[in-house]
Parts: sequence; structure tokens; C-alpha cells
Amino acid sequence: MELTHTLEQILYMISSSLYLPVLLIVTMLAAYSIYVCGRLAQEWLERRRAGSRTVRLFNLDLAVALGSQQRANAAPLDVELELLLQTHEHRQLIKLDQVRFVIKLGPALGLMGTLIPMGISLAALAQGNIPSMAGSMVTAFTATVTGLGCGVITYLVALVREQWLRADFAAMRHQAELAASRVLDVQDLAIEEDGHALSETL
Repeated sequence: MELTHTLEQILYMISSSLYLPVLLIVTMLAAYSIYVCGRLAQEWLERRRAGSRTVRLFNLDLAVALGSQQRANAAPLDVELELLLQTHEHRQLIKLDQVRFVIKLGPALGLMGTLIPMGISLAALAQGNIPSMAGSMVTAFTATVTGLGCGVITYLVALVREQWLRADFAAMRHQAELAASRVLDVQDLAIEEDGHALSETL
């Protein structure tokens, strides 16, 4: 029994020590959720005005990659384009994963922010401290609502961003295929002209 009581005290101390960090992180997640909503609105306005910034940056890098094909030691064009596509896609998926992380972290921390104050409130109830118990319960339910709200908001943001990214990735692959076909057409034309010139000299 003494060992059980000691373990309970240790667990209670660990739980109590997590109280402030959990509330702090939940507050930060709430601020981050508001931030990503603002970024989403800003990107929506930018897409309506000038199109996707992701596709524009890809086109700039695509022009650089096509220009580098003129070097003698350049890698094959299909390899360069595939690497360029994967690099841009990976960069955008990292940003999306940051939002997805909050979808799972928000409700989990909200639950922790509920259970920890409930333990504290029960301890206060055992001591007859009703005001302290009431304050802890208010904090508990507020943390739950905040954590769930963060999860819902970031889920909706991630849903919209996924749709945008699918369209961006399709446009990027289309641009890469068009660029590759133009380069191959130019190369075939050059080979054909060289063949005609060689036949005329013979």
C-alpha cells in the first residue's frame, strides 16, 4: 500500500507539472490556428489575382533547369525534371504536414488540459476548497473546447490546401511535360537538319 501511495504521488506530481505547459501549448495552437486562417485567406486572394505562387516558382526553376541542359555535362532532362517536381512537391507537403500535425495535437492536448485540472479539482474538493475546484473545472472545459476548435479549424484549412496542391501538382507536371516535349522537338529538328546537311555534302 505504501508503494502504491508513493506511485500515486509521483504520477500526481508529473500530471501537475504538465498543467502549465499544456495550457501554454494549447494557447499557442489557438494562435497558430488563427494565423493559418489568415494565411489561407491571403493565399486565396493571391490565387484569384495572380494564380498559384507555387506554380510560378516552379516555372522559374523549370526555366533554369532547361537552360542548364545546354551544358555538356548536364544530367538527362527527364531526371532533372522529375527531381525538380519532387523537390517542389516535397516542399509544399512539409507545409501541409505542419497543419495536419495540429489536427491531431490540438484535441489530444485539449483532453490533457481537461483531465489534469479535473484531478486538481478533485484534490481541492477533498480539502473542501470549492472555489478552487470551480476554477479548475472551468479551465478544464475551456481547454477541451479550445483543443477541439484548433483541430476543426486546421482540418478545414488542410482540406482546402490539399485541393489547391492537387491542382498545383497537376499544373506543374503539365508544364514539365510541355517543356520536355519542346526540348525534344528542338533536338529532333536539329538532328534532322544535321542529317540533311550531311546528305547534301555527300
